[in-house]
Amino acid sequence: MQQIRAMRVPDIIDRKAGGKLVMLTAYDFTMARLLDRHADILLVGDTLGCVVQGHDTTLKVTLEQMIYHAGMVSRGADRALVVADLPFGTYQQGPPQALQAALRLVKESDVSAVKLEGGESVCESVRAITAAGIPVMAHLGLTPQSFHAFGGNKVQGRDAQSAARLQRDALALQQAGAFALVLEAIPAALAQEVSRRLAIPTIGIGAGPHCDGQVLVINDMIGLNSSRAPMKFNKEFCAVREAIDRAAAEFAGEVRCGAFPAPENSYAAVVGG
Repeated sequence: MQQIRAMRVPDIIDRKAGGKLVMLTAYDFTMARLLDRHADILLVGDTLGCVVQGHDTTLKVTLEQMIYHAGMVSRGADRALVVADLPFGTYQQGPPQALQAALRLVKESDVSAVKLEGGESVCESVRAITAAGIPVMAHLGLTPQSFHAFGGNKVQGRDAQSAARLQRDALALQQAGAFALVLEAIPAALAQEVSRRLAIPTIGIGAGPHCDGQVLVINDMIGLNSSRAPMKFNKEFCAVREAIDRAAAEFAGEVRCGAFPAPENSYAAVVGG
């Protein structure tokens, strides 16, 4: 049996030269197992605050919760590089706080890298974390932890001033040591220009086709939410919620009419034992 070769950070960087990167979110062991052979990167996103916990934003997610979910994903991934978000409140106070949070996340959940949001303001934290030997993925554009500052989930970088600032932030993050950059909900032309200027790979979500890879939230991709995801950039490749609804309805019906459990679902006594 051929041994599976795990993806490493240098492998991700090398893909800048060609071959689109595939990144999906995962929040538990089972989903990691199912996605591992398809994804280059599994992101344990703080989006779990919305799709798993039912909050309106990602802001309530704690470091302990991220460690819990990231550990499950790490145990389920043999091939994909596992990256986990540093949640809101764990790096906003500066490099010492950011480093301690990143150390805990890596030590206690066995992920290979951490991700944080922001531009020039977080570069010193990126330097501190990478200096400790922990790879950092950066995130620009629509950064969900800035939900209140942005006034909601809105496309970023549409005017010349904000587009120029995003490009400066991207270059600064690369210089600070980030190995990859997520670009979320920005114009496709801006994402193309940022991708062209950077030596590190860009991974888009709502940033057009010219990034070096793409990412989706798994619940949005497979239609696991109670309704279709509202953002334009989401594509629902199947509707698992419909299959679950049919299965649950069939189960409930069989229980109520006495058809389940049938003899084949029951255990017989051992005669003469």
